[in-house]
Amino acid sequence: MQKEFEMSMMRELNFFLGLQVKQMKHGTFLSQTKYCIELIKKFGMEKFKEASTPMATSIYLDLDEKGKSADESRYRGMIGSLLYLTASRSDIVLSVFLCARNQSNPKESHLIVGSLSILRA
Repeated sequence: MQKEFEMSMMRELNFFLGLQVKQMKHGTFLSQTKYCIELIKKFGMEKFKEASTPMATSIYLDLDEKGKSADESRYRGMIGSLLYLTASRSDIVLSVFLCARNQSNPKESHLIVGSLSILRA
């Protein structure tokens, strides 16, 4: 990277803004694995079962007006964290977008879907 950009470094770059950086002869690779693990811990999902695919595109998240309200700040924190994660995970963009639409009045059903998006990442 020093050949391409003017910079000074004390040692090799390993982490930058939550991104893991692996520099090799064939290219530079970015990953957010550590960030995902931290999210799982932050939102208390260590015991949840992971899923290997993003949310189905045919799913419809309605307002769920009769559902039990969820903690807005927790839900918004989860969505914000997932939005940052989409920088390297384009496969979860649709799922995060669908969850983000319900930030003004989240219900427990929305929180469950948001939790599943984290686990799928």
